[in-house]
Amino acid sequence: MKGIIPDARIRTGIALPDGLCYTPAMSSKPRILGRGRAPGKVILFGEHAVVYGRPALAVPVTQVQAEATVEAAPPGAGVTIDAADLGETITLRDAPADHPLAAAVRLTLAAVRSQVSGVRGQESGSSFQLPASDPDLRITVRSTIPIASGLGSGAAVATAIVRGIGHWVLGIEDRESPISNTQYPIHALSPATVTALVYEIEKLHHGTPSGIDNTVIAYGQPVYFVRGRAPEPFEIGRPFTLVIGDTGIRSPTRIAVGDVRRAWERETPRFEALFDRIAGIVGAARTAIAAGEPARLGPLMDENHALLQ
Repeated sequence: MKGIIPDARIRTGIALPDGLCYTPAMSSKPRILGRGRAPGKVILFGEHAVVYGRPALAVPVTQVQAEATVEAAPPGAGVTIDAADLGETITLRDAPADHPLAAAVRLTLAAVRSQVSGVRGQESGSSFQLPASDPDLRITVRSTIPIASGLGSGAAVATAIVRGIGHWVLGIEDRESPISNTQYPIHALSPATVTALVYEIEKLHHGTPSGIDNTVIAYGQPVYFVRGRAPEPFEIGRPFTLVIGDTGIRSPTRIAVGDVRRAWERETPRFEALFDRIAGIVGAARTAIAAGEPARLGPLMDENHALLQ
């Protein structure tokens, strides 16, 4: 399909701190009703400036993933979210409205209720009625994506939850798909629906997100992203490898985004000029990638990083 980037065109490698490694979290428990997965992401160029309407380039990082497994729970148990990696067990009925994992479940249940009425899936031929009250489910969340490291952990976990519930209710396992794919199964949650739901969760994580994390993760494609516009796949002249180093030092995105916002409010003309220069770097990087000249990217990344400092 024209314009769609095969997954193998950009390879990414994660250098994790000592003692950490990537092992896919595959559940072997019985009574699995649904499962959702999502990759991490990395912004190559345009970080922070993308919040202010400038373009950015981002790619999925499939070597690390989040997974949500949906299982049946005893009658009357309601929804329990087990997030062992975060050291949390959340009961949906008791969780505050702004808890990101609980919000992901509530938004998805509301979305699937409005999308289908008694439909389990085209292939099963059976009817499935989603209860009006909270269903009895145990949702187990696992993730190998480093937290607060700029790799989209929050958006990936939310995406996995959305897909897992969608798989249970709609009967089709939702996976990332090409941006221009118009043949997505009618009873699966489309990437556009997934990214819209996860964007609402991103607001809880980041305050004023650009939408780039949920977009690249939901579509699972390298994207040229401008806030408020449809994402575009970008041309890759020849394959290249990215090595991503993880220091193990957490730096919550919400804090960094807030710091930039306050600085922008104090010195708007100065920061707008900086963002314009970053936008020019994004354009140059896109051209270099399309031309198959990855050697040009290093100096551009240095220049971008210097402006961010």
